[in-house]
Amino acid sequence: MLLKNKVAIVVGAGQTPGETIGNGRATAIRFAREGARLLLVDIRVDSAEETARMILQEGGDASAFGADIRIEGDCRAIATVCVERYGRIDILHNNVGRAEGDAGTVELSEENWQELMNLNLKGMFLTCKHVLPVMRKQKHGVIINISSTSSVCSRPTLAYKTTKAGVNAMTQNLAIENAPYGIRVNAILPGYMDTPMAIERRARERGVDREIIRRERDAQVPLGRKMGTAWDVAAAAAFLASDEARYITGILLPVDGGLSARIG
Repeated sequence: MLLKNKVAIVVGAGQTPGETIGNGRATAIRFAREGARLLLVDIRVDSAEETARMILQEGGDASAFGADIRIEGDCRAIATVCVERYGRIDILHNNVGRAEGDAGTVELSEENWQELMNLNLKGMFLTCKHVLPVMRKQKHGVIINISSTSSVCSRPTLAYKTTKAGVNAMTQNLAIENAPYGIRVNAILPGYMDTPMAIERRARERGVDREIIRRERDAQVPLGRKMGTAWDVAAAAAFLASDEARYITGILLPVDGGLSARIG
C-alpha cells in the first residue's frame, strides 16, 4: 500500500451529481485503498459523507467535515479537526475549483471574476496556510494542488485560466519555501476528463445530450482520442502523495493524454 497509515485531507471530496465519478471522490477512494485515513472536506457535507460511506463499505477509514474554503475560519478548522481526529496531517489534497460563470474579458463580470478568484485560488492559499504549520512541526508533509491544462493552453475564457496559472505559481513557490521543512508541494494539471463537473454542466448549458459533449471532447485528445477519467487523476495523486515520489517537488504534472504537448 502506497499510503499505509498516512493521514490525508481531501478538500472537495464530494462531487457534482452525474453518471461518472469526480476527481475528488476518486482520489479519496484511491487514497483509502492505498491505506490512508481520511478527512473528507466539502461545502456540501452530505456529498462528502456519501464518499465516506463508500470508503467505509470497502473497509477504509474516513470521516466527513463541512467547510467553505473561501472562509479563513473554516480552513483553520479543517487543520484543527484533522489533528483532533487523526493526530497529524501527512497529505493535503486540494481539489476544489470551478469554471462556471467564466467568460471572455469584455463579457466577464467583476462579480464572477472575484468569485472564481476566491474559490479557485484564495481557497487553496487558505487551506495551505493553515495546514503548513502542522506539517512544519512534523518536519514532513505533502501538498497536491489540482490545477488544469487550461493554465498553459489557450482558452476562450479568462478567469479560470488565470486562477489555475496562479495555482501553478503558488505551488512552485510553496515547494521552495517549505523544502527546508521536508514538505513537498506539487500540482496536477488534468486535461479533458469525463467527470460530472465537466460533462453535466456543458450538456445542461447547451441543451444537448451528454454523448455529444463526450464525442467533442474525445476528439481533442491526442492519445487515443479519448478523455481521461477521475481515476487517472487519482492514480497520479496517489503516486505524488507517496514516498515513491520523495524526491519530487515543485512539478506541474499534466494528466491530459498529450493535450498540453501542443504548446511545444
